[in-house]
Amino acid sequence: MNKYLVLYLAPTRVIEEWKKTEATQKKAAEDKMMQEWKAWMASHMKMFADPGAGAGKTKRITAQGMSDSKNDVMLYAIVSAESHDAAAKSFVGHPHLQIPEASIEVMELHALPGMERASSGEESRVHA
Repeated sequence: MNKYLVLYLAPTRVIEEWKKTEATQKKAAEDKMMQEWKAWMASHMKMFADPGAGAGKTKRITAQGMSDSKNDVMLYAIVSAESHDAAAKSFVGHPHLQIPEASIEVMELHALPGMERASSGEESRVHA
């Protein structure tokens, strides 16, 4: 089984507009999506190596320094699947896609030579 990084995206301008929605209408839509999301997760939980978390404020670091930034990433997760296509197909019809202009990106994760995690014994020597 291979591992895949899943990014849930929505344009920041869409989210900013959504924040202006009348509170009762917004709560009803968010409650509906949350119920559908929980049902989707319950039926797909076995594929998650890490169910992930929401992404917060962004800092961009370049050779010139660090600055506040914005991007469209809302959440991330890591899934295991037999193939890239199988991982991606699992997200067709996901409740996140109810958000206008939302998308989900699925990327295969590859270990970099020499950058693999050290075993616990090696870690203790490195940090000793």
